[in-house]
Amino acid sequence: MSFLRPPDDPVAAVDALAQWLHADDPDRLLITTSGSTGVPKRVVLTRDAVLASATASARRLGHTGRWALALPSSYVAGVQVVVRSLVAGHEPVLDGWGDAEFTSLVPTQLHRLLDSPDDVAVLRAMHTILLGGGPIDPALRARAEDAGLHLVATYGASETAGGCVYDGLPLDGVALTLGADARIRIGGPTLFSGYDGDPELTAQTLVDGWYLTSDAGRLDEDGHLQVLGRLDDVVISGGVNVPLPVVAARLRMHPDVGAGEVLGIEDPEWGQRVVAFVSGRLTLDEARDWVSAEHPRAWAPRQVVVLDELPLLVNGKVDRVALRQLALKGLA
Repeated sequence: MSFLRPPDDPVAAVDALAQWLHADDPDRLLITTSGSTGVPKRVVLTRDAVLASATASARRLGHTGRWALALPSSYVAGVQVVVRSLVAGHEPVLDGWGDAEFTSLVPTQLHRLLDSPDDVAVLRAMHTILLGGGPIDPALRARAEDAGLHLVATYGASETAGGCVYDGLPLDGVALTLGADARIRIGGPTLFSGYDGDPELTAQTLVDGWYLTSDAGRLDEDGHLQVLGRLDDVVISGGVNVPLPVVAARLRMHPDVGAGEVLGIEDPEWGQRVVAFVSGRLTLDEARDWVSAEHPRAWAPRQVVVLDELPLLVNGKVDRVALRQLALKGLA
């Protein structure tokens, strides 16, 4: 089996993907995941899966046009920006915003762009901004919408050819259900074919036509998906189950915190101590009081690490492995 590996260089990626879209016998697309929580995986996607995603996205948005690429072209979100633009008959914008009607961002990018009046003015004129790749704080979305930006929050993975749930509702053709353990399960034509070189992981993850994600979720009364976080993001600290994404979301609402992440770090006393990594100004007592005002005090962090900026992967996600290594090395 031969593969197309999307180049890191955007110009080369557009050329390669344009040829791939028109090939009579296309190679499989090989996407290497970011490895934000561990070892990167090599996800195999067919052209049919990628096009099913692009078609369903256009149908949900109700419009097609030129896209601006603001994400790495070698990751699935960047690939889909290029593909959506090419399928719509437009070369994507690779430098700045140009005359693009659409773009796709991660929350960290949006947070920074909102500090630039020029960028806000351009983004305000766009038809839609897809926002995915991680948890989206309600305060960030509210700030963007107050600035006149039209956002659509997406949920998906390389294994689903990118975002396949828009604002909590699956795209047309995408099946969504929850397992007994609240694990999010996704089916439909956008699914990957497997992991290259890892049949065991493929068998564990692709089960009876369903992609078993690593995330827990719930469906609200209107059937919208709410992503609660990774299944392994609930740690036991002092005998209490602590949902780390909930704690992180609360900390990011603090007026003196720019960005934040929360991890469970091995600890001889607590089993796992809750450690908060934040950019901004926040003491441990302030962090504990802030979390405890909304949640059980047992959920509050036992340690706060203040950084100038959180380490990021090239796709804009927080590098949780780097944070963990920082804590384990005692440099925190």
